[in-house]
Amino acid sequence: MKERFDVAVIGAGVTGCAIARELARYEAKICVLEKGEDVCTGTSKANSAIVHGGFDAETGSLKAKMNVRGNAMMTQISEELDVPFKRNGAFVLCFDENDLPALHELYERGVRNGVQDLRILTFEEAKAMEPNLSENVCAALYCPSSGIVCPFELTLGFAENAADNGAAFRFESGVKAIRREDGYYVLETEQGEVEARAVVNAAGVYADAVHDMALPHAFSIQPRSGEYCLCDKTAGNLVSKTIFQMPSKLGKGILVTPTVHGNLLLGPTASDIEDKEFTATTREGLDFVLEKAALSVNNIPARQIITSFSGLRAHDDRGDFILQESAPGFFDAAGIESPGLTSAPAIGVYMAEMVASSLALEKKADFNPIRHGVTKLNELSVEERAEKIRENPLYGNIICRCETISEGEIVEAIHRTLGARTLDGVKRRTRAGMGRCQAGFCSPRVMDILARELNLPLTEIRKNGKGSEIVFGKTK
Repeated sequence: MKERFDVAVIGAGVTGCAIARELARYEAKICVLEKGEDVCTGTSKANSAIVHGGFDAETGSLKAKMNVRGNAMMTQISEELDVPFKRNGAFVLCFDENDLPALHELYERGVRNGVQDLRILTFEEAKAMEPNLSENVCAALYCPSSGIVCPFELTLGFAENAADNGAAFRFESGVKAIRREDGYYVLETEQGEVEARAVVNAAGVYADAVHDMALPHAFSIQPRSGEYCLCDKTAGNLVSKTIFQMPSKLGKGILVTPTVHGNLLLGPTASDIEDKEFTATTREGLDFVLEKAALSVNNIPARQIITSFSGLRAHDDRGDFILQESAPGFFDAAGIESPGLTSAPAIGVYMAEMVASSLALEKKADFNPIRHGVTKLNELSVEERAEKIRENPLYGNIICRCETISEGEIVEAIHRTLGARTLDGVKRRTRAGMGRCQAGFCSPRVMDILARELNLPLTEIRKNGKGSEIVFGKTK
């Protein structure tokens, strides 16, 4: 028998999870269908982690509206969902006095979009705030409301809170076909069929393909690859603000930014590709990142790069977010590229209200907006840490030395709402494996804990999705 829901959300990235969380405020049966093994396995796991101010998007566009609203919501969202977030401010650098009119236009656009406290600084004023700025700079736009956030924890926060409020999540359930039948949408997934009164398409780079399963072709999604370099925490104080370059048609240029966890991030490139699964890095791309980052900031610490990665952005041929009811009961949340992470809280509200109006849903009286993240042992005081270890000695057994992550935190991540079932799942929830050695030391120990806690043989423990098993048998 088919599972029947009021709303099926396709995609468990930050957009889909934000929508699911807002829908969970209503009296409705909600399901999230995700082709990956976990939440946050696509674009949402590999981006700049920036909360944009909202000065770049064209005035009146959905990008501009959702960006400014999402930015304003982020403080409350981060508090409710226990997500690391910091308003560190941002610079947009101008390198040529001939480009000063464009910098002023960016300022004026930001003012029209409703961005507060924007200022244009001279080189001397900017240099006083960021001593490592390059002498190539002649002026800068300063946006104090810009920030940095953890994209994994934001996505997990939305998802876990949605699940705690009744939303069902179905992983490894990619949608293969959609048909209309007796007033319901029937979604054929890898795990069987699901029926829903309404569908929300938040499928990222696959949003055009999902739309085309149910409706005539209306838009196309172009995967846009972005390559990044991540530096060790010893380089995290090179700059305090997010340093952008003047934007172009392909994006906001190469940025240099601290992360909420104390690393330094450089990137991204912007290359249109055809393969919606291609996330490899290239020597050319990473060399380009380092070369362009050096235009903005002196002493880029190339020797302190601990990893590189690539993510895909869902660029649509309309040039704006697609947030609409495309047919009765079928809603598209497509083309969510930058500033999609910033916009996610606002998109969640916007789409949920649209769906609720269409289905005449009523608000719950008992929605709980609070979610608590995994214990962060290294953020506790000495006294709090000692008390935690007295309560559970597993918190005294350090598994990941680089990030000081204990066995207790890993076990907690496995057994919580939508708990981790893979190495990457543990990494995104606890940061075990994200440090200088990039899981070289802790992976075997995390695998043992996963096998023990999930009651699985080691041969079934995976890095991430199907086919990523690490151990295949004993050698002796």
